[in-house]
Amino acid sequence: MSTFIQQLINGVALGAMYALVGLGYTMVYGVLRMVNFAHGELVILGPICGLFILRAMGLISGPLSGNLAVPLAGITLLSVGLIVLAGAGVFSGMLGVAMERLAYRPLRRAPVLMPLLSALGVSVFLQNVTMLASGRAARGFPSFLTVRYFSVAGATLSSSHIFVVTVCAVLLIVLQYVVQKTFVGRCFRAVAEDKDTAGLMGVDVNRTIALVFALGPFVGAISGVLFAMHYGRVDYSLSSFIGMKGWIAAVAGGIGSIPGTAAGGLFLGVIEALSAGYLPTLTGGALGAEYKDIIAFTVLIVMLILRPQGLFGEAGATI
Repeated sequence: MSTFIQQLINGVALGAMYALVGLGYTMVYGVLRMVNFAHGELVILGPICGLFILRAMGLISGPLSGNLAVPLAGITLLSVGLIVLAGAGVFSGMLGVAMERLAYRPLRRAPVLMPLLSALGVSVFLQNVTMLASGRAARGFPSFLTVRYFSVAGATLSSSHIFVVTVCAVLLIVLQYVVQKTFVGRCFRAVAEDKDTAGLMGVDVNRTIALVFALGPFVGAISGVLFAMHYGRVDYSLSSFIGMKGWIAAVAGGIGSIPGTAAGGLFLGVIEALSAGYLPTLTGGALGAEYKDIIAFTVLIVMLILRPQGLFGEAGATI
């Protein structure tokens, strides 16, 4: 029982981060009906930008180290953490806007395959630029937290789990409120329904779409920082892995639905964690924890065969 609870805790934390990554996909798809394959690169650029910020502040002890050179506590620690999160989000958001303006907007009226090819090209370009800027080696990343552990029914709950889930939940709630209850959100939904009619009604379509491309990477970059903090490392090559998991979370939950994406991320994270915890035992060691993706994807394939629109999605749904 303790193993189940422990893996459930791990899965919820992992799934919350997948949900934030998936939001970037679901917002772009909900408005433009296209898949931004470069979103994973924007997510990973978040923690890499965070490392550059820490290095510029003189707080990193070595080129590959994840240890802070200067002990931080209290307000100073909180301030540095907020600067890193905000700086990473703003940086990726600005790149998202530039990417939309240069690579996607000229192809908005083109056949559907053209924007997809452009997105793949941007993804490869950003991944190589990130590799050149940060290097091939994985780098350590500081947690900014004084890690404390709590016992829950024989399992271990850390302050890192609590922090990650709390930040993800707050961002999901705020974004859902913005989309459903604010003027900006009404513009999002109007453009998603019909761009031409929204423009005739006074909505600045280009600005609205640019804002979508800013918000998605902003939230995704924060998720990337949380991921790096939780696991203590960042690697440019993780962009494909995280991007794929975010896209699956969006599709599994219901593409175009923010609550659905949150549910899809949690579903994927929990399935992965439970598979990692039980596969070695159930197979007598024949399959290790590294095969968790096979089980998770098999469950998702079966679920999507039975319910193609996802857990909370509707056919043709928009945000």
